Amino acid sequence: MIENKREILRKGTVIPAHPLALNEDRSLDELNQRALTHYYIDAGVGGLAVGVHTTQFEIRDPEFNLYDDVLRMASEEVVKRDVEKELIMIAGLAGPTEQACNEARIAKKYNYDSVLLSMGHLPDYSEEELLDRARKVAEIMPVFGFYLQPSAGGRILSFDFWKEFMQIENVIAVKIAPFNRYQSIDVMNAVLLSPRWKDITVYTGNDDNIVADLLTEYSLVVDGELRQKQIVGGLLGHWSVWTQKAVELFEDIQAYRDGQGSAHELLKRGTHVTDTNAAFFDVRNNFKGCIAGINEVLARQGLLKGNWCLLDKERLSADQSEYIDLVYERYPELNDDQFVKENLEKWRGYASK
Repeated sequence: MIENKREILRKGTVIPAHPLALNEDRSLDELNQRALTHYYIDAGVGGLAVGVHTTQFEIRDPEFNLYDDVLRMASEEVVKRDVEKELIMIAGLAGPTEQACNEARIAKKYNYDSVLLSMGHLPDYSEEELLDRARKVAEIMPVFGFYLQPSAGGRILSFDFWKEFMQIENVIAVKIAPFNRYQSIDVMNAVLLSPRWKDITVYTGNDDNIVADLLTEYSLVVDGELRQKQIVGGLLGHWSVWTQKAVELFEDIQAYRDGQGSAHELLKRGTHVTDTNAAFFDVRNNFKGCIAGINEVLARQGLLKGNWCLLDKERLSADQSEYIDLVYERYPELNDDQFVKENLEKWRGYASK
């Protein structure tokens, strides 16, 4: 990763998880897939994560075989806009060691800066095998660690696992997304205890606790030295919708860190964000409609043709659409519908070139 991007990463930024645009027959909707990238660029994000949970892990399945395509398309659109030197491009990796390494090579081919390494969907792997997998991937690309919540296919990992993980030389960052405060603290303490603690940047993936995470500083005394670390940014599925407003909120959080604004007001806004996340991620039904919920919001704005997912079982829950209606009504200041309306045709124009 070039130094100016490392500096953007260290300072903290907004990195949405890029969704997947589909036609009703579940084929790739290339125009809207590409247009989505331009939406995020103009919303003011500092990076994009592609091939991750929000993009749907099934893009890797032989029957769909879309992993290479979605990584390539996002890279091509970033180059079109001449922002590749300022935008951090992160590719999601999944699967056994050989698959993860092959995906890392694809990311490198398309000039991605780092890879987000999921530890999920590998129930037969021991923690030592997961660490060996991470070391092999780190030989190919800089690694962004990823603590994925179990309801999305992740697993609970021990404190000792994370202590060892932070020793891997090419681990540059970690995304904390267990949706659990105790497990989040495990990762933060593992970072603080590592001799590499200054080199590892921490991002939140806790979509249920975004603002509070970004306002919290962690500290630990290690061998008589006070070490302090902040979660500096977010790599979030939630930030794939209403993204312009998410960027505005993040800028207000950065201003607070610089001595402006009120933590009380930000935390109050944070509860509103969490309520919208509950609707989008279908928390009432144990996250069953989390991908479809994101797609539903984008479809309402015209960014997608529909809320379809690759697997038919991935769909809105019975009461989820009404909950999305409700948070639209409760928090109108959080949506960026007008921004999308004003720019949608422009983004499609970029995408069609």
